[in-house]
Amino acid sequence: MEFEQALHAARALVIADLTAGGVADADIVSLVEDSVSHRRWWVEQWPEGAGFVAGLVAQDVQDALLERYGRWPLCPVCTEGGDPHALDVEPELGADPHWVCAKTSVAVAPVGGLGAVLGK
Repeated sequence: MEFEQALHAARALVIADLTAGGVADADIVSLVEDSVSHRRWWVEQWPEGAGFVAGLVAQDVQDALLERYGRWPLCPVCTEGGDPHALDVEPELGADPHWVCAKTSVAVAPVGGLGAVLGK
């Protein structure tokens, strides 16, 4: 099933970013699992949206982390002065999602690619 591959890929990409940020402990990884479960129903209803799942899972986890732990991932571009802020996933609903700094409009990394930017 194509959508199962998309779900597994989304899970791996988001866990890679969590790992790069040093926040991939068990309770946070369970947030990824919750999102993948929820998105399984979504992609079963709309199989053409399989290419959008990675960005959606990243957003789901980001939202869940904000509610429970705080902003993630913090922007590595804007490191001097100002308040730390989280990166956004763009496009919000589309293929090839990236982490983007909303303040500077800089595409920091593709979802799953934060490790290269953070040196991990």
